[in-house]
Amino acid sequence: MAATGWHVAEKVAFSDTFRRVAKNPTTSGSSGGTVGTSDRLIWLDGALRPWSEATVHVLSHSLQRGSLVFDYMSIHETGPGDSPPRGVLIFRLREHVDRFLHSCALMGLPIEPDVEALEGAICETVRANPGARAIKISAFFASVEIDVVPIDTHVTVAIAAYDPKTDITDRLSRPSPPRPQFLKLWIEKERANRREDILSPQAKVSANYASPMTAKARARAEGYDEIILVDEDGNLAEGPTTNLFIVDDKGELLTPASEKVLHGVTRSTIIELAKAEGIPFREAPIKAADLLVASEAFMTGTTAGVWSIESVDGTEIGSVCPGPVSTQLRDRFLRVSQGEDPEFEHWLTRVED
Repeated sequence: MAATGWHVAEKVAFSDTFRRVAKNPTTSGSSGGTVGTSDRLIWLDGALRPWSEATVHVLSHSLQRGSLVFDYMSIHETGPGDSPPRGVLIFRLREHVDRFLHSCALMGLPIEPDVEALEGAICETVRANPGARAIKISAFFASVEIDVVPIDTHVTVAIAAYDPKTDITDRLSRPSPPRPQFLKLWIEKERANRREDILSPQAKVSANYASPMTAKARARAEGYDEIILVDEDGNLAEGPTTNLFIVDDKGELLTPASEKVLHGVTRSTIIELAKAEGIPFREAPIKAADLLVASEAFMTGTTAGVWSIESVDGTEIGSVCPGPVSTQLRDRFLRVSQGEDPEFEHWLTRVED
């Protein structure tokens, strides 16, 4: 990949979109939709407000300094014919809220609501937005600031429950790339992963996603679906929004050490499911060479689920994709997240009517 920075086609498309929106800020694109027309309600510091009113000043600290902390979780809805009928379920709510609060602590955001208050607010937001498939909770300094350290330390909390497709991607100025069945992965060789001595990889903060944004845009322009970042020691770390797993030639499941990556909730889920399935597992440094000779490899995440990797830098992984371990874990994960596995039913929080 000889190109540096964003590929020229990506730059042109991005600039094109910006010019259209700047000229007519209500236009979403060729679909004819409009920005801010969703009838969803967003929880903002204790009150439900219309989607179009959930705004922040362009000079706010969160935008200018990249200090917004967030978390993202999935919603699953079971039908009335299910036995027993379960209704609307949030997957691993407590773990997501704990990680959100940990990110706030790492970034020095003095957030006021505690775990129980945030869980209650999330459930309230889901009830107010029927048909939602995802939840994003954010904490940020909304105040307009000059210094890198804000003077007004009030942390605004916002919770959105929505359908990512109908409420967001269908309204964009151009179609999102289609989701492939299996991943063509590129190992990012110019930019290292988040470093503990700069900004903790465990902090789910917007500033941590700027470097992966440009790296993934460059890889996508070259025909790859996703990237894997390396750490400062040259070991494989994670994708921009996903964790990495490989299966070696002995059938052992491996993933990079937890101190080097974001503590993905789906990552921890797969580790627990591997133990339940009797699959040998350990954390270990993973080199690029280890991935290239792996019998199987996959990425995990709230949106990704268990997503098998078919090739890395153009080299096919294993003899079959998805492999047997990947398939076993993917199928168990789907049953668990849909409330069809009594052993892990405690991971699901029912949103009461």
